[in-house]
Amino acid sequence: MTTAVQEEGLGFPDLVVASVQMEPHVGHTAANVARSVQLIEEAAAQGASIVVLPELANSGYVFASRAEAFALAEPVPHGPSTQAWADAARRCNVHVVAGIAEREDDRLYNAAAVLGPRGWLGTYRKLHLWGDEHLFFEPGNKGLPVFHTELGRLGVMICYDGWFPEAYRLLAMQGVDIVCMPTNWVPMPQQPADRPAMATTLAMASAHSNGMNIVCANRTGTERGQPFVGQSLIVGAQGWPLAGPASHDGEEILLARINLKASRQARHLNAFNDVLRDRRDDIYDPMLGTGWPLPRH
Repeated sequence: MTTAVQEEGLGFPDLVVASVQMEPHVGHTAANVARSVQLIEEAAAQGASIVVLPELANSGYVFASRAEAFALAEPVPHGPSTQAWADAARRCNVHVVAGIAEREDDRLYNAAAVLGPRGWLGTYRKLHLWGDEHLFFEPGNKGLPVFHTELGRLGVMICYDGWFPEAYRLLAMQGVDIVCMPTNWVPMPQQPADRPAMATTLAMASAHSNGMNIVCANRTGTERGQPFVGQSLIVGAQGWPLAGPASHDGEEILLARINLKASRQARHLNAFNDVLRDRRDDIYDPMLGTGWPLPRH
């Protein structure tokens, strides 16, 4: 286990965020949750106030069938995984954002439970499904909620959501300070072996263009033949990494200090420019409606 700590550097840092990179194993829910609780405790012992776990941290990712996915999914917030994380959040006095396979009646969602020291705050459901997820999960139906906490305004996205700048922008327009991103990044086509994962570049660009901190917690390992790339990352509101990228193949806790006052000022690039105020919504917002015709290729 290795730990990295860096500071944002503008003013006295007022909170510490943690990205937990771990290796869940599909079907071993109790062991996965127990390991995640250990890592939450370790992060809290090192000063973390917000701890982000990977996507589907309780169940594993590569399901063999919908029946298996359904068996491994749980209701939120009353299922055992959410209850274990809620107990850890209370004991450690931290906020936890944890990826979970959520079951609601006969529907399954790739979701994230958001918990604080006083209990469950809400659930985010992944909007943009990747690959075989379409065989198991429904697309998210809760939009992009903002979780108002004593630590600031939190938003949540999951993995492939990060490929859509509209999602980041909608959170930024709601004043989100920190985007918590459980993820299971996989290798992308034509990814050079000596370059960071594409997802880390997207996170840096999105943080800079929206003036938001982003905490990406990826998994590691290979599951049923599917490799995952690790490289968890914490990005500051200026777009530069505060911690990470982590290793490709090891469990790690990344820690970074964030100054919310400095973060909120990051959207003001200079005396003339602000990345939200300068939007030409008179030009392109009408073009972003669902009825706008797309070009044919």
